[in-house]
Amino acid sequence: MNKSIIANVMPEETRVALLENGELMEISVERSESGHLVGNIYKGKVKNVLPGMQAAFVDIGRDKNAFLYMGDAGRQAACQHLTVGQDVLVQIAKDAMGDKGPRATISLTLPGRYIVLMPTVDYIGISRRIEDEHERERLRQLAEKIRPAGMGVIVRTVAAGKSQDELMEDMAYLANLWLTLNARAKRTNAPALIYRDADLVVRIVRDYLTNDVTEFIIDSQEAYNRVIDLLKYISPEFIECVRLHEANGPEGDVFSRFNIDTKLESLRNRRVDLNCGGYLVIDYTEALTVIDVNTGKFVGNTNLAETVFQTNLEAVAEIARQLRLRDIGGIIIIDFIDMAKAEQRSAVLNALELELKKDRTKSNVLGITSLGLVEMTRKKARQNINSMLYNQCPCCLGRGRIKSPETVVIDIKRELRKLNKRPRTGGRLLIQVHPQVAEFLNRPGELKRLEQETARTLAVETAPTMSPEMFSLLWKPD
Repeated sequence: MNKSIIANVMPEETRVALLENGELMEISVERSESGHLVGNIYKGKVKNVLPGMQAAFVDIGRDKNAFLYMGDAGRQAACQHLTVGQDVLVQIAKDAMGDKGPRATISLTLPGRYIVLMPTVDYIGISRRIEDEHERERLRQLAEKIRPAGMGVIVRTVAAGKSQDELMEDMAYLANLWLTLNARAKRTNAPALIYRDADLVVRIVRDYLTNDVTEFIIDSQEAYNRVIDLLKYISPEFIECVRLHEANGPEGDVFSRFNIDTKLESLRNRRVDLNCGGYLVIDYTEALTVIDVNTGKFVGNTNLAETVFQTNLEAVAEIARQLRLRDIGGIIIIDFIDMAKAEQRSAVLNALELELKKDRTKSNVLGITSLGLVEMTRKKARQNINSMLYNQCPCCLGRGRIKSPETVVIDIKRELRKLNKRPRTGGRLLIQVHPQVAEFLNRPGELKRLEQETARTLAVETAPTMSPEMFSLLWKPD
């Protein structure tokens, strides 16, 4: 597989895209003003303890307190006694979303190139992407040998094939970093930021630059220099795949060069077309995301059952791509087209699990419900791309629907009839509405009928800037 990493760096914003065989698969955006919280370590102060929920709210010095669920840290942490006013080291595991503050954990992690150090947990883990059992066992033995006593280690995918010396160098850096952070925490008053995770460009080098990446293109000289300097230290073998794109050229920034901006615009759409003629509909709710599969124009070549099966199989690949591309997390419900044969349902589920293995973010397919819906979960840490780039529509307020012009006209008539019951004043009644609503009020005979019913002189005024759902009734003296 041919993988490319494309980075567009501006003073205000950094955008990084991952392409697989030329197709956009993932997009990450980080803004300089707001930055990111996930991975940051704070010395916080407990503000409120909820024993019944095994949770607490911790002041980390930001506008919203962090929610600390002690059950996340396992039995040992769940038994830890927290009191109001107590200082505690926490790491942000999930960004603030909507009205909810960030979610924190006391199971701290410090990611390196080859390993992740877990200074507060006694544990050894090997990346699930390393499938060779002999290599997994070799890395497990190395991790056991090099880890500090009482601390945990997760061996990352990129560590496959690496020597003990390379892993020890990574471990030495992370162990020293932990000593530094621990000392800083002891002399710092809460609430305070103790450790800030690397910026997006460095995280991409650390987390995404693997042997299957053929090119890493950056359109900022400063960011390019930082990447080269970092690679000289951690992975010099990747330097040759990093290229600088001249942003001042005729093509503009690197996203324009690869036509990524146009592809990003499609993320606003609920509907995603499939090559076969079918399509997906993706809807977001507060609790979960729903994906509906439809045959659309696809009529197949054999019979209905086979047409449905082929549509579902093609939908699987696109669903997995959209989950990564839109960074959809939490509970996900997929409504595939009904399949009568058990072997076809099983084949679609297996295909889905196979596609999800390509995703770095952990997911779990739970199976098919009695209603034929596929239930799955996907880890959610940061705001998805839609939440970051777009605000709620001021007209529909997130409903995805606004009142039709006919409905607004009926609302106007209802309000006029209420006015008939009040004391009358002289003059003309001006009805201000959106142009689409004005078209209905100005239909032949419509306004005249209203004047006769209400015994008032009426006039319609269009207000292009007014919401299509809104209207106003104003008295104009004669």
